[in-house]
Amino acid sequence: MITNKTNNKIISHQEILCNNILSQMRGLMFRSKHNLIMAFNKEKKISLHMFFVFYPIDVLILNEKKEIVEIKRNFKPFTLWNSKEKGKYVVELAFPQEYKVGDKISF
Repeated sequence: MITNKTNNKIISHQEILCNNILSQMRGLMFRSKHNLIMAFNKEKKISLHMFFVFYPIDVLILNEKKEIVEIKRNFKPFTLWNSKEKGKYVVELAFPQEYKVGDKISF
């Protein structure tokens, strides 16, 4: 479960956790609509693609304190994107909710 602690709203009831390189490489490719969390060992700039993901998503970049530092809204299929900020966690949301930069997230 992913919760926005800032406004006490649930963002996701069920998600996929990707904490190894293979699951992160697959991400949402060839999957039906799901929410996903990627966890990295340290903060870094994030590069994502939407090849073989057939629906738009919102992407949240979180720092090590699980605060949103960047949001990519409506990331469309078959496109590329590079974050401007470093993050330790990436949350990919097929079912977007309410959140903003600075919000604290828990999962």
